[in-house]
Order: sequence, then C-alpha cells, then structure tokens
Amino acid sequence: MDRKIRQARSLPTQFRAAEDNGEKFIEGYFATFGGVYELWPGATESVDAHAFDGALADDIRALIDHETRLVIGRNKAATLELKVDARGLWGHVKMNQSDQDAMNLYARVERGDVDQCSFGFDILEEETEWREDGTVHWTVKRVKLYEVSVVTFPAYEDTSIAARKKDYDQIKTRQVQAWQSKTRERLQKWH
Repeated sequence: MDRKIRQARSLPTQFRAAEDNGEKFIEGYFATFGGVYELWPGATESVDAHAFDGALADDIRALIDHETRLVIGRNKAATLELKVDARGLWGHVKMNQSDQDAMNLYARVERGDVDQCSFGFDILEEETEWREDGTVHWTVKRVKLYEVSVVTFPAYEDTSIAARKKDYDQIKTRQVQAWQSKTRERLQKWH
C-alpha cells in the first residue's frame, strides 16, 4: 500500500459542546482503541493503543468535515488539545466565538445534530493478518497525524478505501498465482 496516500477514518463516537467561564468548546474522542471497523466486507481494521505515540508533537489541526479551509483549532495555537488515554485519542477544541463557521458547528454539536469524528493520517506501521476464512484484518500500529475532524457522516473516505482495496486485490492475486504455481508443480511430479 502506498503510505503517501493520506487516509481518513470516521468513527461513531460522542462529542459534546460545553461552556466554561465564557469559553465554548467541543470535546470527545477522535479515535478509540480496540474497536474493529469494517472497510468493506471481509476487510477490517483496528487502531493499536500505541498508534499515536510520538504523533501529537506535530502541527495538527481540528477541521470541520476534513475541509482545510474550515480550521476550528490547532495544537500549535493552543486551541486544540490532544491526548491519548486508555480509551483512545481525546481532543478538546476551544471555539473561536468570532468565527461563524465554528459557532455554527458548536450549535450543531450542542443540539446533537453532529456528534461524530474522524482523523486524517498516514500509516507508518501496520500489521496484516490473513485469516483462514479468507478475510483480512489490519492493525494500525503507528501513524503520522495531520488533522482531526468533527464530521457529519462517519464513513471511510473513498480514497482510503480505494487504496486499501487495490492493495488487498493485488495481494490476493499474488496468493492465487502462487497457489496455482504450486499446484502445477505438484501435478507435474505425479505425472
């Protein structure tokens, strides 16, 4: 799989909008550990508890629906706080009350209309498990994190699916070819 293709994973999780001392914020988990997410039938993925080790020191933005023009927070500006705990990657975004896009999002989260998240990343390390039933499971072990997003729809982005599916299809083709080659060799030995 081409590691240069930025990927995004959307997860069903709970965010909340709150106010404290006049500051408005959104917080919740952008990624959780231990969950198994279906990429397509027969292919699943999970995020390892150490996937974000060393990744949070980078310049990371909080976005709305992965839109780079809709920045609602940034760790470098101290308006986005990210930390990893036993459950996953937790984030706290301090809302800019002068930014109408941010306040519109805040209102949608507060009402419960938007309550899901996503994160954009490159895979730096992963494990692949080919199972006897023909399915495959990837465990994402280490990532380069670019952004976290509050999203309207929790779905894997097409580019991520296409890249992973292409990799899967190529590996399956090679496995079939190797099996066919071994079968021919066995048949030749019998004749």
